[in-house]
Amino acid sequence: MREGFVKALLEWYYSHKRDLPWRHTSDPYKIWISEIMLQQTRVQAVIQYYLAFTRELPDIRSLASCEEQKLLKLWEGLGYYNRARNLQKAACEIENRFGGHFPERIEDIRSLPGIGRYTAGAVGSIAFGLPEPAVDGNVLRVWARLTSYEENILTEKAKSAAESFVKNLLDNTSPDGCAFKPGNLNQALIELGAVVCLPAGEPKCEECPLSSVCLGYKHGTWEKLPLKIKKNSRRIEELTVLIVRCGNKTAILKRSSGGLLKGLYGFPTVEGHVSAEEAVAFVSAKGYDALHVRPLKSAVHIFSHIEWHMTGYEIRVSDFSSDGGPWHFAGFEELQNETPVASAFAPYTETINLMLGKRGKRTSL
Repeated sequence: MREGFVKALLEWYYSHKRDLPWRHTSDPYKIWISEIMLQQTRVQAVIQYYLAFTRELPDIRSLASCEEQKLLKLWEGLGYYNRARNLQKAACEIENRFGGHFPERIEDIRSLPGIGRYTAGAVGSIAFGLPEPAVDGNVLRVWARLTSYEENILTEKAKSAAESFVKNLLDNTSPDGCAFKPGNLNQALIELGAVVCLPAGEPKCEECPLSSVCLGYKHGTWEKLPLKIKKNSRRIEELTVLIVRCGNKTAILKRSSGGLLKGLYGFPTVEGHVSAEEAVAFVSAKGYDALHVRPLKSAVHIFSHIEWHMTGYEIRVSDFSSDGGPWHFAGFEELQNETPVASAFAPYTETINLMLGKRGKRTSL
């Protein structure tokens, strides 16, 4: 049963897998970069960032020595910026502890900043052939439907059970007859969840190579699986975003070193959803003479534990201080190529691009 299961899955994977750039390399550095980028981000959105990032920072040494603002600019639009900072911390550790060579032992991989069980298993299995499971949300969903697991999947118990299931496949499959490699099996399960065993709507059971052994399919329980019970809902914060412009320059400021989006740039904000008059008063209190105000679209940005519900205004001012005033006024080229603006503000960054009549780089929410 196990051999047939793996053989059917791998044959499907080799015939149907998507052509993704990180699948054309065995370089653990590039595989690692792709896995970190793919956390919380859609595959199609990652491709352009992966290609640009690995072109600018092609190896561990270049990442370890990269200036932070350049690093964050390369990451701009992917969000969750601690991922980028942890990448650099890990690169520095690899330089110092492992002589610049990505470690091959699973314990060493797991010891690096920002690398958890999934990422360690993915890099270890794909780059080095280690028989380690890589269980992400896709694999959890596939496993829950295959085994008709009807308990809450968002628990350590469920994740451990899924890892044991995959580990058993990795440890007890003969390579004969199915071109078996641990990394390919992990990627096949992930791919199955991404394109067939879908998270929303009906899974494509008629296309699934495992439907004959899937208990969720057999018992008709796939529709209610996997069961997700979240402990805490996200806190909602209301903000008003101000696009303060003077000529072709826009006000930005660097956020504090603590809290959300630390060290990144953003636009001035006011707590709550304020009126146009209140927004103008806020700008005037900073020493700027407002000439014109117009409302901008609303937007929502979701962090792991907070949701920003934003409204916005464009406010044109007559002049700005160039001697270190409260805000820095940046031109289009600076915003586009140099200053890392947090992706939470992406809808308003796009507004600026449209105002200037230029087609800027699209960013992911």
